[in-house]
Amino acid sequence: MNTEKNTLFETMKPARALAIMALPTIGSQMIILLYNLADTWFIGRTNNPYMMGASSLALTVYLAVTALSNVFGVGGGSLMVRLTGEGKTDDARKVASYTVALATLSALVFSLLVLVLLNPVLRLLGADGNTLAFARQYVLTTTVLGGVPTVLSMCLPQMIRNAGYSKEAGIGVGLGSLLNVLLDPLFMFVLLPRGYEVLGAGIATMLSNVCSMCYFILLYRKLRDKTVLVLPRRIERITGEQKKSLYSVGIPAACSIFLFDLVTIVTNRLTVAYGDIPLAAIGIVLKLERIPINIGLGVCLGMVPLVAYNFGAGRKERMYSFLTLSRNAILCFACICTVLFWVFAEPIMSVFIADRETVLQGAVFLRGRCFALPFMLIGFHILNFMNAINKGKVSFLMALIRHIVLIIPIMLIMNHFWGLTGLVWAQLTADALNAVVSLIYFNRISRSIREQPAR
Repeated sequence: MNTEKNTLFETMKPARALAIMALPTIGSQMIILLYNLADTWFIGRTNNPYMMGASSLALTVYLAVTALSNVFGVGGGSLMVRLTGEGKTDDARKVASYTVALATLSALVFSLLVLVLLNPVLRLLGADGNTLAFARQYVLTTTVLGGVPTVLSMCLPQMIRNAGYSKEAGIGVGLGSLLNVLLDPLFMFVLLPRGYEVLGAGIATMLSNVCSMCYFILLYRKLRDKTVLVLPRRIERITGEQKKSLYSVGIPAACSIFLFDLVTIVTNRLTVAYGDIPLAAIGIVLKLERIPINIGLGVCLGMVPLVAYNFGAGRKERMYSFLTLSRNAILCFACICTVLFWVFAEPIMSVFIADRETVLQGAVFLRGRCFALPFMLIGFHILNFMNAINKGKVSFLMALIRHIVLIIPIMLIMNHFWGLTGLVWAQLTADALNAVVSLIYFNRISRSIREQPAR
């Protein structure tokens, strides 16, 4: 790692270092939010419910690819920076090479499996005669042909960010996402004939990921003399302990994506029982929540390399200074969003839909759920801290407790006894309890870290 990046991790004022790492990540998280909404918005312009349904089904397969990128991007990235902090530069370089090689190989194997099992998988997810052909178009382009570019366009920026180049990683993510937004209407409504809009959306997503991957490969080559980042020529041999560390953090990070989506599915299934208007309202509220969540995650992702490096180097006080700064930042922002969502719930909902009944119902949802934001982000913050210090099993257990033990059962119970009102306030109840559990884990592990002898 070069002298400038050593300064960032070791001696720069914590507030400035965190800003340098977090601000580009926040920007890229917000662009990712825009990118995730682009395909849905443009397909919605067709007013074809079968296309919309097919894209939603196919998105489940695509999310599995993004989860695969987390296995290696989160697991390999955090291990790489910890080894760098420990002064084990050669080991860090081998881990960086191994991570990219295994991410590429895993993406290729996954794409081939999806190709072979495409129709059974889509039918299992709910595709039928009306939606199967459209879903095939999207999966073939984004996941079969575009599987490797998708995984690498998500894995490589995480590795680059962990090496200290958050701005460069954010630029690449932003360019790919904005390119997808620009290519969507071109392929959907100009280049391809009517009826192939889903195929056009899939091609646009695939090409944007290819361009993003190429940018990161070029950036890797540029940074190879300054960092431990190297493009693999073979699958490097790393120790069993290093593999265990990589996968014990990466696999839980991937599973967290599935758990988050599972909660969304359950929320929608419970809400639809009350009619189309509550379902439409909760759909908008869930998207609004992604704004503070993505910004909070941006701060957490910016924090992780700084915490991991100083944890590996044994600089406990500097590690805790980054932890405290990032926690205070996301708490302040969460509280501001809570106030804004409470006070301006109806005007905010009106931006997304004109129907008065949906606006009023959405305002009730938004006012009830907004109080969960500070507790939710505290949980995310502690979970990312666990990933940074190689406590992947703990972070996975925390994710299971939040989603499976707390949120889903509490939603079912409160919905059963108090109906829609109970469903509105279930998120606050679950995340408040989860924050208590997370803080208990944090205090226990933090105490053990402080008791370790200085290096």
